[in-house]
Amino acid sequence: MLTGYFDEMHGKSGGKAAEVRAPYAKLKNWVQAMPVDLRTLKQAEAETLFRRIGITFAVYGEGGDPDRLIPFDMFPRVFSGAEWARLEKGIKQRARALNAFLVDVYGRGEIVRAGRIPARLVYQNAAYEKACVGFVPPKGVYSHIVGIDIVRTGPDEFFVLEDNCRTPSGVSYMLENREIMMRMFPDLFRENRIEPVDSYPEKLRRTLASVAPAKCKGEPTVVILTPGHFNSAYYEHSFLADLMGVELVEGQDLFVEGEYVWMRTTEGPKRVDVIYRRIDDSYLDPLCFRPDSMLGVPGLMDVYRSGGVSICSAPGAGVADDKAVYTYVPEMVRFYLGEEPLLNNVPTWQCGKADDQKYVLEHLEELVVKEVHGSGGYGMLVGPKASQAQIEAFRAKLREHPGNYIAQPTLALSTVPSFVEEGVAPRHVDLRPYCLVGERVELVPGGLTRVALTEGSLVVNSSQGGGVKDTWVLAE
Repeated sequence: MLTGYFDEMHGKSGGKAAEVRAPYAKLKNWVQAMPVDLRTLKQAEAETLFRRIGITFAVYGEGGDPDRLIPFDMFPRVFSGAEWARLEKGIKQRARALNAFLVDVYGRGEIVRAGRIPARLVYQNAAYEKACVGFVPPKGVYSHIVGIDIVRTGPDEFFVLEDNCRTPSGVSYMLENREIMMRMFPDLFRENRIEPVDSYPEKLRRTLASVAPAKCKGEPTVVILTPGHFNSAYYEHSFLADLMGVELVEGQDLFVEGEYVWMRTTEGPKRVDVIYRRIDDSYLDPLCFRPDSMLGVPGLMDVYRSGGVSICSAPGAGVADDKAVYTYVPEMVRFYLGEEPLLNNVPTWQCGKADDQKYVLEHLEELVVKEVHGSGGYGMLVGPKASQAQIEAFRAKLREHPGNYIAQPTLALSTVPSFVEEGVAPRHVDLRPYCLVGERVELVPGGLTRVALTEGSLVVNSSQGGGVKDTWVLAE
């Protein structure tokens, strides 16, 4: 049984059903008036639309359906305009600080010199790319799309769970969730003043174009570089290329000649100025990184460092979203911006520190422990939900490689009503807004709400059985 959580519709758990918070006021009658058969019909309609549009994902290493649907929950998550304004300021502040950190650590490393972050966490980090040292990308931006995962624990309590500075995925779900909700429930959008999110592709294209390299003359040519249709996020790559009106390319479609990168077309080679890459650093250029890469472009990094092409997000940006580096982001805000952080981190123990490791080992049953380089909900232990055997197995791994792990308290994540088999019930959620950083820093009002559809679960990742919701921001 879930206890002690903040329900975003009704306030504290245990509140009476009549006590509906203001942002959700107009949803109360909507859900009460929806009979079970209509709800079932609408849910089937949503699944049909997702399948027809092609919004599917694959989970590596699993058999079964390679084109799985992410479960879509029709009950929207709602923020007031004032709540969003506060979040927006904090998200933009954090994105600016993360980019300042990246420029610094690939340059003079002032934050390390000042003793604000240990040198080993930066320079011995697997995500730190020595090939980028001394190079400053156009406009001083390393991470152009920052996905910041946020959780809520109370009316005014928001915490950053982690930062995603490389290639954060999921924005296609943010856009399609809204499109499908508007198709199925147009009356809801007439009754509620909801801020639109459909300007995201235009904003993304403008952001990418704004960081064109110095050698670009005229309107920049932007492409999206994908690993190919076997990638779990391929739908999103093609979706964004279509909405932005740019070419979706694979490594074999590009080549380097002279000082530039070129794209093969039916009309002959065309110069490329900006590459929105959706492949990992190590596969970008076999002459610089993994020599066995068949996904990248030989010579790409030479052109990049000479100012002939922009790569978004820049190679090496991953050092900023490492989970051990995450603990120092509030210090980055103070160091680079001279401001106090508007969004707090979740309290975190670094298991590479002897005292922290001792505490974590003694309290594994209470904590969430994560791999520093892990993602997708893998490589983690949720202590309160784990068996004794799982805890002991994790204890052994932690003792063997303590520096590979961090630990955090098990937060009472907020819940939002969700449609489940037995009716409407609270389920835990998080939020991933997408902050765009170029000549300006901006984001659309909303983001991807992920929901843990299993009762009591705190793991919202789609690869672990989580679903998605539409996220509303009400116009003031």
